[in-house]
Amino acid sequence: MAILRLEDGTTYTNTEEIDRELARLNINLSHWTTGDDPEIQQLLAKESLEDREKVRVLEALDDYFEELKRNAGYQSRDLIVLHPQIPNLDELLSKFDRVHTHADDEVRYIIEGEGIFGFVRPDGKQLELTIQAPEYINVPAGTEHWFCLTPVRRIKAVRYFTTTEGWTPQYTETEIRLHPLAG
Repeated sequence: MAILRLEDGTTYTNTEEIDRELARLNINLSHWTTGDDPEIQQLLAKESLEDREKVRVLEALDDYFEELKRNAGYQSRDLIVLHPQIPNLDELLSKFDRVHTHADDEVRYIIEGEGIFGFVRPDGKQLELTIQAPEYINVPAGTEHWFCLTPVRRIKAVRYFTTTEGWTPQYTETEIRLHPLAG
């Protein structure tokens, strides 16, 4: 279940309140199930996955991808698996823990673990959203945001792309005033 914290310290856990705040940024947050297939649930419980296991998970969840392809023109998807034993984890995350935008929407389906998206509203106020499995988020192109892991430092997320070129971060000069308890 998502948790939203505003810059003034207000915290929301109620879906309607979270949706109201995210609507100001045109961010879509939804709950998507990962199903009850025992094989997929076992794979999601593993810390790391081999390539063939990633393919199996993606294939099991491809109904969502097919819908995104039909309705929004998405062309590809992958599965990113982050956990504390990845040797260059901090270096990898450093690309996203500064305020940036993308030319395309940033679309993620968190299927295990959790992470924090921070956002800058047009009025300059900041908020952070802790997103947990199994939740789907669509951050519109041009939205100032950042991402970090929670202290759990584990996440499995399906990333959806219309193109990979539009996903390159464009860093802004905005300073993060909200500092989550990131891992």
